[in-house]
Amino acid sequence: MNTNSLTLLRLAAIYGVIGAILGAHMAGAGSYAFRPVHAHILVVGWLTLFGWAIFYKAFQVKESLLTKIHVSTAILGSIGLTIGMWLYMVKPLDLSEGVTLAIYIGGGVLLLVSFIVFLLITIFLCDEN
Repeated sequence: MNTNSLTLLRLAAIYGVIGAILGAHMAGAGSYAFRPVHAHILVVGWLTLFGWAIFYKAFQVKESLLTKIHVSTAILGSIGLTIGMWLYMVKPLDLSEGVTLAIYIGGGVLLLVSFIVFLLITIFLCDEN
């Protein structure tokens, strides 16, 4: 069983539900305050993680430290970016701007690392068979 694929697929499904709920909320409330958060939840959370889940299912990828780093940074980065964006833009909690910005940027950096590691995996660990 490919645990990387299943882990990313399940998280993508969670993001899909959250994104759909946010979209329904915005439509019902007539407010688009969550628009950037909603978009990132669907693109980063649903679409990207789903794509990576399919990649791990479709291609023979040797399990390695690189794949563990990829999946870990994908999960932490997508959560950090979307929650950080929500905290920074919507300001639901009384947190300082520095704290919310650090979460937002930290998540984005982890996600960037995840994309770079994914590129390395496709070059060095992906079998053509």
